[in-house]
Amino acid sequence: MLDYIAQRLVQAVFVMLVVALISFSLFQFVGDPVNNMVGQEATEAQRAALRERLGLNDPVPLQFANWVGNAVQGEFGVSYRMGKPVDELIAARLPATLELVFLSAVLALLLGVPMGVYTGLNRDSWLSRFFLTISLIGISLPTFLIGILMILIFGVWLGWLPTFGRGGLVDLGLWQTSLLTVQGWSHIIMPAFTLALFQLTLIMRLVRAEMLEVLRTDYIKFARARGLSQRAINFGHALKNTLVPVITIMGLQIGALLAFSIITETVFQWPGMGLLIIQAIQFADIPIMSSYLVLVALFFVTINLVVDLLYYVVDPRLRVERAGGGH
Repeated sequence: MLDYIAQRLVQAVFVMLVVALISFSLFQFVGDPVNNMVGQEATEAQRAALRERLGLNDPVPLQFANWVGNAVQGEFGVSYRMGKPVDELIAARLPATLELVFLSAVLALLLGVPMGVYTGLNRDSWLSRFFLTISLIGISLPTFLIGILMILIFGVWLGWLPTFGRGGLVDLGLWQTSLLTVQGWSHIIMPAFTLALFQLTLIMRLVRAEMLEVLRTDYIKFARARGLSQRAINFGHALKNTLVPVITIMGLQIGALLAFSIITETVFQWPGMGLLIIQAIQFADIPIMSSYLVLVALFFVTINLVVDLLYYVVDPRLRVERAGGGH
């Protein structure tokens, strides 16, 4: 088990170094950062002093080594647009994005798995057809259109929910959360459902397909022949064997939620990382863009590592293969 974890950690470190190199390259190919940080009135002496202070006169390998060292400590430089340390900007925006992603992932799992199980066990019922129709809508419609429709229906026509922003914050010291107040839930529920809809339908269809496949296998027939109850067969045997692909998809989708929540946050004006990176792209704010790339890569690598370990726990065949030397 420890060898397995060590192998995955080495791979994760290698991936992060490659991503760090790509992020660092943004500084080299998107113009001179000094021109973005000083005005037209700056003298050559002021520009030279700033270049020296930023370490831009050092050899490129030394710049990369310093950049990686600072990134490991959570320091990504100063924003060109705001003039503030990037780590402070990220720390202020990241809680909002993580809450949105966490709630979206929970909604996708809590709704997608039961819907997939039901449609797999009751293929011909009207409710299964209704769920499949909803899943087609969730897969087909773009996220921004779903968000706009929800704002129009629940925010404008019915007036039930606020249409933008993040409210009802409770200060917990290092974290400000909107999940402890009714006002906070009223603000987050529409963007969370909008972000979760595609993942929900994906999980539902995956669980349904896996359930249909597993229920046709020989060991399920053998379980029925042994006289096990239908409940034990469906949930103790069939559902358990759908966990590996569900874990795979959910792990990837959580990373995708973090990376691609930009559209949802923009539609609902949610003050998270997505809105920050949109503004950074518009201004070519390279420190924020590169730090966002590294942060998303770190989340993906961490999630993939957790998924690999969950495979090891859920699927006993992997433990047998490792114990037998992979044969």
